[in-house]
Amino acid sequence: MSDLLKYILNNEEAFRRNRLPSLYSDFTPQKKTNPDGYAVNVAAWEQALNRAAKRGYTSSRGVRVRSGSNISAKNDSSASPPAKRKKTDHLILRTDESLLRDLESAEWGRPVALGTVFDEAMRKRSMIPLPVYKTTAGLLQKSQWRVIDPGVLSPWNVMSWGVRQLKGFVVGSESDSAPKLQVQELVLVENLQETADLAVKKATGGKSSKLDLIYSKESFVEEFAGILNDATELSDADFDILLLYLSRDSGAIAYDGKTIKFKSAGEMPEITQQDTTIASIKTLVATMSKQVTNLEAKVIELNISAKTALANKNRVSALAAVRSKKMAEQNLKQRLDTLMQLEEVYTRIEQAAGQIEIVQVMQASTGVLRGLHTQIGGAERVEDIVEELREEMSKVDEVGSIMNEAGPVIDEGEIDEELEALEKADREVQEREEAAATERRLAELDSAKQASDEAARKAQAAKNVESELAGSIERLSNMSVEDRPMPAK
Repeated sequence: MSDLLKYILNNEEAFRRNRLPSLYSDFTPQKKTNPDGYAVNVAAWEQALNRAAKRGYTSSRGVRVRSGSNISAKNDSSASPPAKRKKTDHLILRTDESLLRDLESAEWGRPVALGTVFDEAMRKRSMIPLPVYKTTAGLLQKSQWRVIDPGVLSPWNVMSWGVRQLKGFVVGSESDSAPKLQVQELVLVENLQETADLAVKKATGGKSSKLDLIYSKESFVEEFAGILNDATELSDADFDILLLYLSRDSGAIAYDGKTIKFKSAGEMPEITQQDTTIASIKTLVATMSKQVTNLEAKVIELNISAKTALANKNRVSALAAVRSKKMAEQNLKQRLDTLMQLEEVYTRIEQAAGQIEIVQVMQASTGVLRGLHTQIGGAERVEDIVEELREEMSKVDEVGSIMNEAGPVIDEGEIDEELEALEKADREVQEREEAAATERRLAELDSAKQASDEAARKAQAAKNVESELAGSIERLSNMSVEDRPMPAK
């Protein structure tokens, strides 16, 4: 069992064992007899192949190992060791005999309706033939109603019409069997869009300088090789399609074949000669840094080899190791000096770019202030407005004084007499209320005193009764038995 089929069976819920007979059969006639089952099978295969490609399981180009450095391996002192990750197709699916072999099951054979799956995917434009995508812009845009469609003779429409002709759609003789699998390369639109979104988010998220948005093609490949999957890397064909999508279809970057520049907020990207130079410097700094790291490791390794040779009494090997170490140290010093100069140049460029942004903001702010000052009219106009405001306020005060003078004359003596009468009436009302309150309090006190006297009288009477009762009991207890009256016979 191939790795591709093993991945699908282990990770795709739609490929349960009880569903495999249907998925591997020719379900093309179900498009008429069972549309729902047909749609489920097509979607299951399309989703499984997209996800498998995202993990690097569908590539039929063979395993390729990516070199870890741009420097030739002939230079033993600076060559990088190769990386261990596979470089496979993630955004492109090749439909050929090898794909059928990878999907072949010992129990169910090969998927018969795979050609139907790809036809449906191309019809929905979730998969697009690679040559068509490269030559036709706007395939991923939503179609709109037009009186005359200028794209009617596009390669996509011409190819679609040709396929329908071959299958008999035009003459009305559509076959109920699955079409033969065509050998072609299909762009996986879902994977392409997801990869582009991840790349844009990684490139523009948290960048402190506009220089961070500039890449050479080599540094772009280095930075985003494992954007979809850490275990594998995007292939060269993947990067070609990704850069085409980012520059042509999404407009997220400007790309001239060598330099990539991501769009910053509120600014459309455009490649300049300065951008190309900055990208070259960044790439050279990265390359020199790798060389320095490798040379440092080599110096340590040669030093260990010399010590080992001395311990083994092998003077010749020890001298050779020391000689190689000295050469590596000299080479390392040269690389470090060059790297330091490059980093200093890049730092100065970054500072200059930041200063340009500051000056541009200051210039824009000056223009805003100048415009506002023009609207105000200058300090003299403000002084004139304030003076006019003071004059108008003084006129208001003058008018108020005139109106007060024109009002009726009131005798102040009558006002005092009326005020005194109001105060007298208020005092009388207050005195009557206080007298009524005093009477109520006296009445409450009388009631309370009567109740207290009555309670004392009742308590005294009860006390007298108790005293008499106690005396009677005492007299009875003092009487002798003989003194007690005898009962009548």
